[in-house]
Amino acid sequence: MSEIHKFIFEGLPVRGAVVRLTDAWVEILRRRASNTTQGAYPAPVQVLLGEMTAAAVLMQSNIKFNGSLIVQVFGDGPVKLAVVEVQSDFSLRATATVNGEVSLDATLSQLVNVGNEGRCAITLDPQDRQPGQQPYQGVVPLFGDAREKLEKFSDVLQHYMLQSEQLDTTLVLAADDKVAAGLLIQRLPMAGKGNLAGSSQASDEDQIGINEHYKRIAMLASSLKREELLTLDVETILHRLFWEEQLLRFEPLQGEAGPRFSCSCSRERVSRMLLSLGQPEVDSILQEREVIEVGCDFCGLQYRFDAVDAAQIFRAPHLPVPPTPLQ
Repeated sequence: MSEIHKFIFEGLPVRGAVVRLTDAWVEILRRRASNTTQGAYPAPVQVLLGEMTAAAVLMQSNIKFNGSLIVQVFGDGPVKLAVVEVQSDFSLRATATVNGEVSLDATLSQLVNVGNEGRCAITLDPQDRQPGQQPYQGVVPLFGDAREKLEKFSDVLQHYMLQSEQLDTTLVLAADDKVAAGLLIQRLPMAGKGNLAGSSQASDEDQIGINEHYKRIAMLASSLKREELLTLDVETILHRLFWEEQLLRFEPLQGEAGPRFSCSCSRERVSRMLLSLGQPEVDSILQEREVIEVGCDFCGLQYRFDAVDAAQIFRAPHLPVPPTPLQ
């Protein structure tokens, strides 16, 4: 069962979380593998998309936000785009567009950042967006301060957190064809009279890279190996890493309260897309083929529209089209 475990280090300005995606991750891969057009992801793409999915769940678990958190990676390699979307209730979906050959030992830069022009975008899209309100989006390159290519997705996100949130963050991520998992350790702002009074004067321990408690815990977290993260249960991981620390644990998020696969595609949404194309374009497509088929990249559902369906869309665009998706 997929699960999230959140905790804080008692008396210290450090928090953490562990996510293990099992059934939710396997379902994402199963739906992709059952797509006769695209087929299963190559192993390196599975790793990248799995690490992105685990990281997105960890990030969503650390914010109080009613809406979707979307993590995207795009560039000039065989992986043109990889997208993960996690809702505030931890329902999630993920997909990647792969064009071209992927070697079995392909790294992050070889997948998506060949010319060092790749980017990672993180978007917060409110569920009840007001008219004119735009989603918040932060974009960072897939290279470091010296323009060196980053080969670990965890390094990309750590760089993002330093740049956009000014927070020390340590991430350990891993994925294979059965599990996508991650450990997050993050420094919190120091509590004190200055903070409570709204002072802009930060203490030395509040500066990036200074707090000794965070540095010690981050070093312990970084010792976690990929194989351990994929194979060990959460209790064993936390005990091995932090057996000398005082952890305050929160109730794990599992089942309906935890991470689970869910796709928000619908026939009505596809109808709106066809409506946006305009009737002449849709009629032109239908002259070439009997039906228009639109597949969802996230879940694999196929939606079919014939001439009668299309006429109904443009005759009464305000009315929902009956949902008749085909597997």
